[in-house]
Amino acid sequence: MNGPYVWNLHDVDEKQVAAVGGKGANLGGLSRIDGVRVPAGFCVTTDAFRQIMAQAPSMDDRLDELSRVDPEDGEAIRTLSAEIRRTIEEVVVPGELAKAIAGALAELGEGTACAVRSSATAEDLPTASFAGQQDTYLNVVGPAAVLRHVSRCWASLFTERAVVYRRRNGIDHRTVHMAVVVQQMVFPEASGILFTADPVTGNRKVATVDAGFGLGEALVSGLVNPDVFRVRDGEVVARTIAAKHRALHALPDGGTREVAVDPQRQEQPALTDAQAVRLGGIGRRIEAHFGSPQDIEWCLVDGDFRIVQSRPITTLFPIPVRETGDRENHVYVSVGHGQMMTDAMKPLGLSMWRLTAMVPMHEAGGRLFVDVTPRLASPASRAGLLDVIGRGDPLTRDALETVLERDGFVASLPDTAPGGPPVGGEFDPTETDPAVVAELIGRSEASVAALERDIRTKSGPELFDFLSEAFEEHKRVLSDPLNIRAIMVAMEGTWWLNDRLREWLGEKNAADTLTLSAPDNITSEMGLALLDVADVIRPYPEVVAFLRDVRDENFLEGLAHIAGGAEARDAIEAYLDRYGMRCVGEIDITRPRWRERPTTLVPVILDNVRNIEPGAAGRRFEEGRQKARKKAAEVLSRLRALPDGDRKADETQRMIDQVRAFIGYREYPKYGIISRYFLYKQALLREAGRLVRAGVLAAEEDVFYLTFQEFHHVSRSNQVDEQLVRQRKDAFRSYHALTPPRVLTSDGEALTGAYRRDDVPAGALAGLAVSAGIVEGRARVVLDMAEADLETGDILVTTYTDPSWSPLFVGITGLVTEVGGLMTHGAVIAREYGLPAVVGVEQATRLIRDGQRIRVHATDGYVEILS
Repeated sequence: MNGPYVWNLHDVDEKQVAAVGGKGANLGGLSRIDGVRVPAGFCVTTDAFRQIMAQAPSMDDRLDELSRVDPEDGEAIRTLSAEIRRTIEEVVVPGELAKAIAGALAELGEGTACAVRSSATAEDLPTASFAGQQDTYLNVVGPAAVLRHVSRCWASLFTERAVVYRRRNGIDHRTVHMAVVVQQMVFPEASGILFTADPVTGNRKVATVDAGFGLGEALVSGLVNPDVFRVRDGEVVARTIAAKHRALHALPDGGTREVAVDPQRQEQPALTDAQAVRLGGIGRRIEAHFGSPQDIEWCLVDGDFRIVQSRPITTLFPIPVRETGDRENHVYVSVGHGQMMTDAMKPLGLSMWRLTAMVPMHEAGGRLFVDVTPRLASPASRAGLLDVIGRGDPLTRDALETVLERDGFVASLPDTAPGGPPVGGEFDPTETDPAVVAELIGRSEASVAALERDIRTKSGPELFDFLSEAFEEHKRVLSDPLNIRAIMVAMEGTWWLNDRLREWLGEKNAADTLTLSAPDNITSEMGLALLDVADVIRPYPEVVAFLRDVRDENFLEGLAHIAGGAEARDAIEAYLDRYGMRCVGEIDITRPRWRERPTTLVPVILDNVRNIEPGAAGRRFEEGRQKARKKAAEVLSRLRALPDGDRKADETQRMIDQVRAFIGYREYPKYGIISRYFLYKQALLREAGRLVRAGVLAAEEDVFYLTFQEFHHVSRSNQVDEQLVRQRKDAFRSYHALTPPRVLTSDGEALTGAYRRDDVPAGALAGLAVSAGIVEGRARVVLDMAEADLETGDILVTTYTDPSWSPLFVGITGLVTEVGGLMTHGAVIAREYGLPAVVGVEQATRLIRDGQRIRVHATDGYVEILS
């Protein structure tokens, strides 16, 4: 029956998506797998769809209009998509096409009932399933009815939900075409869905079977609750049998009908355990064929299974790639949660961070993970790891402990040596010489200056050789024992103060006040310095008005002709000279820096002009210093009144001095890293520009989708794999929809952890207290720093805050984030500014609505929603 318009399903495979759509291609692939039975049928190809679209009046104009509609304008999309569907359904199917479909139906058998199913070219794909976006019609009988429903399937490419889905996934309406699958209808005793990986936990070794009586549409539509079987290693490990009151059955003359299930059968399982295990085995064969976990629709007919659809499960977080033959269990911890950047990274960003990191890292889903299995396997190192991680992020610790509770998942190794000193050497509370910090900063500045001087003349393959050496210097600076020691001294000292003062005085988080306005904190200085920029701009109304309308990244040039513009430009330029290498998500080298996109800072500057009094930077720093001094005097006085009080007070004084000397430096190594990154990036973009001018690359940004090593190869060979770049762009888009877990296992199980607490009021959101205090105010949910619009008294609620967010901290009264730990950058700066902060609040940006009134209990670690 094969021709331009109709192809037999058994002649189709997965490579023919362009002709038969995702569903058709996958069904063709399924029909070729031994032991998998697929109902007979045929595909009406995308050539037929294109012919219909060509005959539809004014279709080009309507598609143009649809591409211009605001994606948030639901009413306009609804109206326009309905017009397009109506137009397509009214096109008369040409005789040659109608004849081809009738002939294919005749081969299935006179009067055969059929399922008529949409199969778009952007459907059932590895990166976008489009599940449920287009239409399926069951039990369609006769050529006229089939033809009518084929037209409806074509039209369903433009259902409102499909249009919105494409817009959200960055897919052009014109690039998607619709095929239609027509299959012999099966009338099952039971049907349902098989997931070859657990869709909730992500565990790839557990298959989940949902089953109900009659047609599967009853489950898909939510008409009935399914029986659920969990199958692992050839046996049912868990089952839930639902009361199935309704079922969907086919009618003799076409169509379907909802019927009541006999009361005696309602609580009987739709499958036996043996059938669920057999179905799981079929699923494993299908998964092996397609090479990824699958979402499979199945029917049970006369005791045998028919497979009617298989698509990739696109919601699972990928597993880090392991060495060939490695079948051991592994436990991975998210790097992004520690670095306060959980967004997907582009390939160049991933490879650059891995090349400059101090520990081996693994990539999955556009994020980085560290394999902690060896440290968990040894009881001595396990205890130290859990203690350090738990102090920073209790959720990650809880997730790791959940894995450790599983018998045998992490094999325990015998202890061959004691746990050893903490990273950076033994903690010595007498090391308080502030000259150490000055020395470390000087070393870093000298290293960055040498890099800036030497990298200017490098290009082509020579640049990559130079950078490989620069990465070693990068790691040498970071691994300097004195550098690590200085960081650890501050962290250990903070923990010591909090632990001892809670034990001796009942004080919670006392170090938060004792560390206010500590010296040498480059990140807090960055926020205060932007207040100074606002002070320069505030006296000039014309400059303020000009900045309100800024859209162009070259706006600094336009300031020259405005009263006060030269002063404003010089102040902003000086700020960019010092901090222009920073940006949101700065660990990804491909992210635009403030120097590259200075408009990002404009809304923050204007908020400071509007909300904050002149001279605030110096005043705030001094106020913090006085609060810390007063708190220290109070604490020491109370300690001296205790038994053995002089010893306790003397130890505490030494620790306060030490923490204040070193806590500010905690922020400097990241500043040094990002300073170097900006120089790497400028050099790599110059090389990308050379390749664009040579006709090798279409655009400079294409190199962001190559690894460092691949970019090096392109520079050497003057050839680029354009298909690889396109695939990487598609993959990067798909990763945005994934939420990275704090902990990930080699089975694919994603764990976020939980707070095991009984001190959180009912309805409150639990988190980690990182900067003490209680504050009440309006929640401002901000997902993009450039779109922040803050007023005095607002509480910032966001996903994460890396150092680039600190300029916003000077204008708010509280902070709530979904990601963070006790010593991450956002927490350090919140304490520096005396800003009550609770981090690690799961789904805070969804559970708290913008504009709601909330109360942040930042001493006890929870958030109340008041209105």
